[in-house]
Amino acid sequence: MIDDIKKDTKGRMDGAINSLSHNLGGIRTGRAHPSILESVKVPAWGSEMPLNQVASVTVEDARTLKIVAHDKDLGKAIEKAILNSDLGLNPSSAGTTIRVPMPALTEETRKGYTKQARGVAEDARVAVRNVRRDALAQLKKLVKDKEISEDEERRAADDIQKLTDKCVAEVDKKLEEKEKDLMAV
Repeated sequence: MIDDIKKDTKGRMDGAINSLSHNLGGIRTGRAHPSILESVKVPAWGSEMPLNQVASVTVEDARTLKIVAHDKDLGKAIEKAILNSDLGLNPSSAGTTIRVPMPALTEETRKGYTKQARGVAEDARVAVRNVRRDALAQLKKLVKDKEISEDEERRAADDIQKLTDKCVAEVDKKLEEKEKDLMAV
């Protein structure tokens, strides 16, 4: 039973870390990266489709994304969707190819993105701590139901705390990497 709780806790904490990585990837830096456009939805074939399902997005150079629509009729819709997104990007189309230059970040926008990254990291820390709280509650219930001893509970709680500390340290490391990336000129 204790092993199941530990395994479940680890899986949920790893999920919080993966979610953090995904969310940090969506925060724009000065360099071009396809994940920047993950939030863009394009009106296509009667519904809102994610950009990566209606076009291929590649990095042309360090500051430019290249988008090639799967259907040549979607070029204008893709361009409009990028313009209407909150990303502050200005695409330009050349036939079936759309290029999206990444504007250089100002000091003010860098600080804003850093603040956003810190918020995302704090959300991940809270998620990890909530998983810990749930696991400790499960252990307390097992002691109350007399399925495990208090010593077993204490040892398991220590293991869960070590896992929590490790995950929070990983969150801090990922945030530090993102901040370094954002502040690099």
